[in-house]
Amino acid sequence: MSEILEVREVVKTFDSVRAVDGVSFTVRRGTITGLLGRNGAGKTTTIRMITGIFMPDSGSIEWRSASASGAAFRDDIGYLPEERGLYKQMKLVEQLLFLAEIKGKKASQVRPAIDRWLERFELTDKRDAKLEELSKGNQQKVQLIATLLHDPELIILDEPQSGLDPVNMVLVRNLLRELRDEGRTILLSTHMMGEAEKMADDIVLIHRGKVVLDGSLEEVRSSFGHNTLHLDYDGDGAFLAELPNVSHATIDNHAAELTLGDNSDPQRILEAAMGRLRIRRFEVGAPSLEEIFIEKVGAETLAAEEAER
Repeated sequence: MSEILEVREVVKTFDSVRAVDGVSFTVRRGTITGLLGRNGAGKTTTIRMITGIFMPDSGSIEWRSASASGAAFRDDIGYLPEERGLYKQMKLVEQLLFLAEIKGKKASQVRPAIDRWLERFELTDKRDAKLEELSKGNQQKVQLIATLLHDPELIILDEPQSGLDPVNMVLVRNLLRELRDEGRTILLSTHMMGEAEKMADDIVLIHRGKVVLDGSLEEVRSSFGHNTLHLDYDGDGAFLAELPNVSHATIDNHAAELTLGDNSDPQRILEAAMGRLRIRRFEVGAPSLEEIFIEKVGAETLAAEEAER
């Protein structure tokens, strides 16, 4: 797949704070690229430079091998910012028509699409409601519709699942996969590693304004080995962290991710677990993206936090 967006050594400083420090990555056409990192890592600043809200102090951003600037590029992209940019006193449909017109679309062109999107997002009965009357989740869905309404080639989403309940998170996740399969290119910024892992083809992990890891999701996960044991179970699995040859454990409700020591036998773990738990899933493979994130930046973050105390 060809590279459609290239970010090269971009730097952005605010007063004495270097928010983005030489970030470089590419986005392939027809893929979902996850721009990942903790809050404050530099993701939003990077996106704002791509969209032209900020100009980089140095470096370059290219769209289809040309400078990413001007009205043509802005019309090619749909951008959902982290902060909601809706006019709360406007009615839902009026808002969507207004935002589409800013992108050069006539009302007659987008009304059928508005009807389809409202039905898809279960908002048909809210079409005449003012934005301030909607829940935060429904406002987020309206903003996502506005991002897609002008049929953009590049879709840039900053924390798109913010404020959504689990059902609507699945709805958005499935939608993004469909758009990718239709050939759209998506740049997805999020701190939710689990959600990124379910959608992204490629990832770019930013920490303290720098890229610390990038590549295809499968290649990145494989590079961290295949000595991770994933379990789903019924019962109290707290004891799993204390089993011999378990070097690290993440235990959450009725799921565990165990990093095994060298030459460990997963069968021994299974035997110990079966005596105390009802096992629903037992799988040996690469670590999750969340575990990779913790391994890559967790130790540095903990050391920095300790130094500040």
